[in-house]
Amino acid sequence: MSPGSRVAMSRRASAGGPVDLSDSPQARLFPLRLGSAAITGGLWAERQRLNREVLLPRAAAQLEAAGNFDNLRAAARHGAQRFRGPVFMDSDVYKWLEAIGWELAREADEDLERLADEAIALVADAQDEDGYLNSYYQVVEPSERWSNLAQDHELYCAGHLIQAAIAQRRGRDEERLMRVARRFADHIEDTFLRGGRPGTPGHPEIEAALVELYRETRERRYLELAEYFVDQRGHGVLGPGHFGSSYYQDHVPVREATEVRGHAVRALYLATGVTDIYAETGEPELLAVMEAQWRDMTEAKTYITGGLGAHHQDEAFGDPFELPPDRCYGETCAAIASIMWNWRLLLVTGEARYAELLERTLYNGFLAGLAVDGSGFSYVNPLQVRAEHHDPVERGARRQPWYEVACCPPNVMRLLASLANYLATGQRDGLQVHQYAPGRLAADLADAGHVELELATEYPWQGSIELQILETPAEPWALSLRIPSWAADARAAVNGKPVEADARGGYVSVRREWRGDDVVELELPMRPRLITPHPRIDAVRGCVAIERGPLVYCAEQVDQPGHAALDDLGIDASEPLRTETVEHPLAGTVVIKGRGVQARAARWPGSWGYAEHGSPAAVCEHEHTELTAVPYALWGNRGDGPMRVWIPLRS
Repeated sequence: MSPGSRVAMSRRASAGGPVDLSDSPQARLFPLRLGSAAITGGLWAERQRLNREVLLPRAAAQLEAAGNFDNLRAAARHGAQRFRGPVFMDSDVYKWLEAIGWELAREADEDLERLADEAIALVADAQDEDGYLNSYYQVVEPSERWSNLAQDHELYCAGHLIQAAIAQRRGRDEERLMRVARRFADHIEDTFLRGGRPGTPGHPEIEAALVELYRETRERRYLELAEYFVDQRGHGVLGPGHFGSSYYQDHVPVREATEVRGHAVRALYLATGVTDIYAETGEPELLAVMEAQWRDMTEAKTYITGGLGAHHQDEAFGDPFELPPDRCYGETCAAIASIMWNWRLLLVTGEARYAELLERTLYNGFLAGLAVDGSGFSYVNPLQVRAEHHDPVERGARRQPWYEVACCPPNVMRLLASLANYLATGQRDGLQVHQYAPGRLAADLADAGHVELELATEYPWQGSIELQILETPAEPWALSLRIPSWAADARAAVNGKPVEADARGGYVSVRREWRGDDVVELELPMRPRLITPHPRIDAVRGCVAIERGPLVYCAEQVDQPGHAALDDLGIDASEPLRTETVEHPLAGTVVIKGRGVQARAARWPGSWGYAEHGSPAAVCEHEHTELTAVPYALWGNRGDGPMRVWIPLRS
């Protein structure tokens, strides 16, 4: 472990990163202590380095230029009394502060500490005497607090403030922001729970934050406040708005909501908070609706990348199987919300399916949201961009350095900074590894003792994973490794001797008396495979997608021979796929080659684009070519141009 990680372990020995279930009665699995997991190499270590050295420092300048800091200065009566930007500008500051808190738990950094301290001082100065804190209402409409819960994000911003305070406290023992957050939470409690004011946030977020504040402080009133906001939903308190009450998840009470509907980020932030409440209360109805919503989402409303949201206008889920690739919204924040929710579902159930969707979303729907060099972020993540595409920014065909609605960039930063917390969990007598990256893991098992191990791998490019035991007690304990569903013929060995890789439940588990030099090897097959969509997804019927390991692939115009038109390209599935490792600008990336089929509609008649089926005029000319596919997460890093995940089948 890095020196910074060991410092973090000594500071907050009981903290479990963003989600601390150490005292939660319903937890089946427990997050490792903050600092007990570290990523030391590979793809994710490079992204974390980029986050630390580039994204977090640069975000301070972006927040300054966009007016986020000036809005807080105006609320604090420092300088000009003018508000800039959308009503929820404060939340971007809080997400950035949360990211810095988790980053400083990894390793100390004087420059990041200084940036955080300056921002925390500004936030504290902006808070009103009664604890209220929201720069828009303090500057623009001071007499209208809590007047538009459906749209104006006061509770949403408060939730992000609470999460930032928890990260600063757990990550670096910083108490000032926690004092600010608790004063605001107490004000909200007095207004709603104790004051009897009806209401619930139009944009859920505060629910999960309040549960975590309860875990941090053991003040049960914060849990009760989270329950209050959940219980208020489905009774028309938010009104229909522009898109109907389902947009806010206010169409039915939470315990009756068996479908995911409405704005994708709102829906999954709410699900995250409801799952947190279940972890503390054990109310079976809450877990039942969460599992029903998860099935509804994954069976008919999730893109192959883990992306969520088929509608642009309302950033929302569509109907079942309404998954158009070119109109995929796939907001980066929705991918992050999915990761957060699936992590909690994994913790309270121990079921591998949640870790698997987390992985799919992490490597595809989330990772696509950041340029390789950190120069830009995606708000929208489509699965197809056509050659004649005319709106590249709104439709997600180009990453941007920042956005007016900048929810995604600091969200990316906070997930990258806390990513090691999602690798593994512990139980009384075992350690479970859910995600594979080079690194080190440590856990104190109640029935065994202290264990440490080192993980070496080139995942996701290669499927060989080696775990070396570094420290172990004399008592036996179980090491469990997740086997992805695409790796049914995985092989495992201990000290070179094969063990039964029975992946019942999605894990291979070895229980034994370990020695300090034991080595566990796991081999996951990394063959490229073609994926067929559900037949009811009309938009991609007759197409296939390419996957390898956890990665979804796409074809980009720049890779096709002779710059053949990507919109006319198909694939011959009878020919085997092969792999190749490429160098700069996607250094070390495994690309996939296949037999492409180029369609040329040279004889297509008329100007309507249609012809009678079977007529000679409706026959396209075809020629074979080579097709190259790159990981979807890396598309758009070599200039603009067409891209597609789903490729038509041709022969």
